[in-house]
Amino acid sequence: MEVMARAKYVRRAPRKARLVADQVRGLRVSEALAQLEFSPKHAARDVAKAIKSAAANAEHNHNLERDELWLVQILVDEGPTIKRIRPVSRGMAHQYFHRTCHITAIVEDRPEVAPARPARRRAAARRASSPEATEAPPAADETNAEEATVGASASPATEGES
Repeated sequence: MEVMARAKYVRRAPRKARLVADQVRGLRVSEALAQLEFSPKHAARDVAKAIKSAAANAEHNHNLERDELWLVQILVDEGPTIKRIRPVSRGMAHQYFHRTCHITAIVEDRPEVAPARPARRRAAARRASSPEATEAPPAADETNAEEATVGASASPATEGES
């Protein structure tokens, strides 16, 4: 079941918050929070707050286990821009902007399942180094040697020359 939480009007530029959100998308909630805790970016605190809120919603409202929650999607949308004016020399004014963003975190419960690992290529090399595998190639070489001798005696080129 997917559970959502939204942090609106966060006083952080959406471009900076997206950098942090991209790092934790698709991780477990516990891993994402651990990574955000040690991130040097200031937006990590705001993104972590939205993720914690989504996890708390899942626990409280839907009785889901926090250990089984995964961060399925995290969106950072642009909010309203607050415009301010700063007076400068010669009676002029420069405009500057305080950008805001809306952070949406969506978590989903996935029960703990042992991951099925794909077959490794090194397994073939291990089978080749076993004693059973070393016996097979010489037998194949013997049959190739017999075919070569039979092929040489019955080849049409040798019959035509004799």
